[in-house]
Amino acid sequence: MDEPDPAAPAQPREADELRKGGPLGGERATLRLPSLLHSIAIRIFVGPSGVRAGWRLLLFAVLAFSFSLILWGLAPLVIRPSQVFTPPALLLREGIVFAAVLAAASAMGRIERRSLSAYGLPARGAFGTQFWQGIGFGFAAITALLVVLWAMHDFSFESFALRGREAVYYAVLWAIAFQCVGFSEEFLMRGYALYTLSAGVGFWPAAVLLSAFFAAVHLGNAGENWTGILNAALIGLFFSLTVRRTGNLWFAIGMHAMWDYSETFLYSVPNSGLMATGHLLNSSFHGPRWLTGGSAGPEGSVLATLMILVLFVVFDRYYRDVRFPVVSKPQVTAAWGDGAPFRRDSDAAPQ
Repeated sequence: MDEPDPAAPAQPREADELRKGGPLGGERATLRLPSLLHSIAIRIFVGPSGVRAGWRLLLFAVLAFSFSLILWGLAPLVIRPSQVFTPPALLLREGIVFAAVLAAASAMGRIERRSLSAYGLPARGAFGTQFWQGIGFGFAAITALLVVLWAMHDFSFESFALRGREAVYYAVLWAIAFQCVGFSEEFLMRGYALYTLSAGVGFWPAAVLLSAFFAAVHLGNAGENWTGILNAALIGLFFSLTVRRTGNLWFAIGMHAMWDYSETFLYSVPNSGLMATGHLLNSSFHGPRWLTGGSAGPEGSVLATLMILVLFVVFDRYYRDVRFPVVSKPQVTAAWGDGAPFRRDSDAAPQ
């Protein structure tokens, strides 16, 4: 029996099978399908620098939300949640937010092989010089704002609402509660979220998006006004600038905490539309709403808008260098199982 010539062209039946996707074509297509799906999945989830920032941010949000649900479920075992604006209620709410976000960021840090310092919360420098500079900025800014209103006869400090042990009690509790606010809100808005979103869209677009979200959160506050919402976005951008130039959150945490503490307890005015239980003074506004902020408090005043712009100028004068974020670029391979899309290079440079 004659052997077929290897150099001879394919028989018509075999060529027809290949064109129609028959036994030969179908087998090859089946072999290519997993590779094609794998390639598509890689393109969807992985970019030039590893797993895409949007997917990492989504996973972080899911983890933070899940941790917060667990903690809120356990909270009644320790303390009864309350909607009243008191130190324990605020400490519980903000403490749960910070714990959930910290746990989520720590989990993402293990996956990405990064420490919390990459996300703006280094242990080194904790409560150090930059933190106390932030404390000073916060106190000076809100004090200057209210002194201007007082000099214009639109604000009165008036008498003490608390004395003695009760004053000390609330002074300490509010200090602890607002310190927790500084940690929770700054790390939520300008920690892992700002770092990761910056890797995807750039620092300032990320800062604008997160500051807009920060402002939107204030929409639910009773007594808030649109000037206050705008100022919340502006102060969010200012805090983003402090992170950009200092390289961490410590300045922003200190300033955020002291601004809220001075506004709420020391000067006893509304904080984003909320009046606290246990404030030091019986203070009052007398001027027009656009100037004093009315029920929203000084954060809803046009003077606060001007004050934030001054803060931008002053801070920019003393902090010139860009220090955040330091983004490491992971080495991307086709292997998902070994964690390669999250692996980082040793070389890092600011964006």
